[in-house]
Amino acid sequence: MASAISRLRTSPFFLLAFGSASVLALTSATAQSNRTSLSTYGTPGIVEMPTARRLNDGELAFTSSIVGPTIRNTVTFQVLPRVSGSFRYSRLDDQARDGGATFDRSFDIHINLLDEKSIRPAVAVGLRDFLGTGRFSGEYVVATKSFGSRFELTGGIGWGRFAGRGSFTNPLGVIDDRFETRPSGTSGDGGRLESDEWFRGPASFFAGASYKFNEQTKVFAEYSTDTYDRASNLDLIDISLPLNVGLQHRFDNGVDLKAFVVGGNEIGAQFSYVLDPRKPAIPGGRDASPRPVGSRNDLAVAAWNNSALGGGKDAAQEVLRAKLAENSMVLQGFTLERTRATVRIENNLFGAEAQAAGRAARAMATTLPPHVEELTVVFQERGVPISRVVTKRSDLEDLQYDYDGAWRTYSRARIEDAADQGRNGELSDLYPIFDYGLKPYAAFSFFDPDNPVRVEVGAQFDVSFRPTPGMTFAGQFRYPVAGNIEDSDRVSDSLIEPVRTNAVRYAQESDFEVNRLTSEYQFRPGEDLFGRVTGGYLESMFGGVSAELLWYPVGSRLALGAEVNYAKQRDFDKLFGFQDYDVVTGHASAYYDFGNGFLGQVDAGRYLAGDWGATFSLDREFNNGFRVGGFFTVTDVSSTDFGEGSFDKGIRFEVPLSFLTGNPSKTIVSQTIRPVQRDGGARLNVQNRLHRQVREYRGKELRDGWGRYLR
Repeated sequence: MASAISRLRTSPFFLLAFGSASVLALTSATAQSNRTSLSTYGTPGIVEMPTARRLNDGELAFTSSIVGPTIRNTVTFQVLPRVSGSFRYSRLDDQARDGGATFDRSFDIHINLLDEKSIRPAVAVGLRDFLGTGRFSGEYVVATKSFGSRFELTGGIGWGRFAGRGSFTNPLGVIDDRFETRPSGTSGDGGRLESDEWFRGPASFFAGASYKFNEQTKVFAEYSTDTYDRASNLDLIDISLPLNVGLQHRFDNGVDLKAFVVGGNEIGAQFSYVLDPRKPAIPGGRDASPRPVGSRNDLAVAAWNNSALGGGKDAAQEVLRAKLAENSMVLQGFTLERTRATVRIENNLFGAEAQAAGRAARAMATTLPPHVEELTVVFQERGVPISRVVTKRSDLEDLQYDYDGAWRTYSRARIEDAADQGRNGELSDLYPIFDYGLKPYAAFSFFDPDNPVRVEVGAQFDVSFRPTPGMTFAGQFRYPVAGNIEDSDRVSDSLIEPVRTNAVRYAQESDFEVNRLTSEYQFRPGEDLFGRVTGGYLESMFGGVSAELLWYPVGSRLALGAEVNYAKQRDFDKLFGFQDYDVVTGHASAYYDFGNGFLGQVDAGRYLAGDWGATFSLDREFNNGFRVGGFFTVTDVSSTDFGEGSFDKGIRFEVPLSFLTGNPSKTIVSQTIRPVQRDGGARLNVQNRLHRQVREYRGKELRDGWGRYLR
């Protein structure tokens, strides 16, 4: 046990998962004490066997557990009220090679079919390791029923690894006798959907019970059908009984600790953390109070002491510039007419653009002469107008303290496209804009079989120069200081063009790095249209030219885009030279907002290795900006030519800094986790693709965040 715990503590993947979850736990709001218990596989369960319970809709769970020679690290997301998905990364000593260990990646899905009623139990069906090497592969149907507030019983039937003990002929054989035989398990590259194995072969019954002493402490017992055949045959685990027992202690901040005994002899431990993305660390946040909108008549009385009122447009402009700067908004343009005024701003603080619109409108209402009634706020990115919000000053005065003021101001406001804004009123001293910054960076490499997490840290210098609206010259330069990415001895074994699998060579042969050095022009070709052209060293491995066009009407759920690139592979030193390989790539893209925070995207076209196919993405975004999603890519590269993993796939997370600190911020901490990144389905990593940049300012996104308009 001591050696196993030592392996757990020194596992880089465990340290990363534990550290990330611990930071979130320390800053999390109090969690409910009745949250779902998780198994060692990170899914709703007892000790190792599943239950028919589920997480709350949208919850995210992190689990690390140790069972004999196996360490499991799992992320589970409740994608829909009845559907959860899990990604697991496990260390397996039962697959030892020359005394070492191997690492396994697997995916699960758990579907709740029925909720518990007064008599009826909850019922769920699940697939474990349905997309992996099959080492944990199994399927189950399970029912769970509570008796009072403390006692709970679970029973189910399982196939595959769930049928290791007390198995019997598959009852589904009455439907088709093919269900009675299970094909041999997957092996090798993994990543294939072996659907012909599901619910086939012998079956076994499993069962379990739990008893809650109080809101924090619970005990478990289960009849387990998992015999750990591989580990037992290698004498790495001693499973002498079909009984597993455990004890769990629950903390209010979302952390669960569990200790258990598996098979009568093996002592194990588990850490779980359940996070609700809808509940930030500090509910309500730490925003500074907005300026109250007083009576414009009182403002007129004070005109003798108000330079903005008495000094004309230029004086009002300077006061507005100062007030907006208090909220990290840059005034880029200002026009003033008899009854209307327009400000053009760039929001550098608020994650909800509606809140920025509200703060800007308040600044106008507390500055401009009383006869100005119509207030227009134009949002700009890189000097390019995106959308505008038109509000009546009287609405702000009437509704700023109204209980339903946010909705009522939305119903009276207008959100419009700003393609016709032009450069009228642009501040004369705005351009050129020069910006630079020096900061540390950390680059990660996941799932190297010899070291699951590799990292490189160093110094990063960013610089940009904008001489005119939409035109930006930018560079990013890095100097690695420490890390172990370059220590990997993995070399590309690709059967297609090695456009990504030479990543280790780029780390080994570079010192001072020119990561990006580009010229970019963004523009508005017409109403609801956005354009971008970028040229230079586009990313760390490729340079070239990229052009993009996006159609995105205000308030539309649908957006369409097209991108074409000419890319040439860079030298391994990441300086200014190029290799011989070049390629023309491009994609047609469709983006659709399904509602309830679900965002879908399809990109079809040609990838960096010359392969043709499509990438399918689905993300769930919460109103506070927290986002969880996944994607997969299928191209004309066969699974054999693709290599390990069979096809490109992954999950991604985005956590706004404001979620952790409570302070308003546009900074987002993001991470994409690919089980394996090979050369098939590889896309150019161009900065500032248009849809993500534009989306926050279009009508539907402004509406979704309008609850913060008066904040």
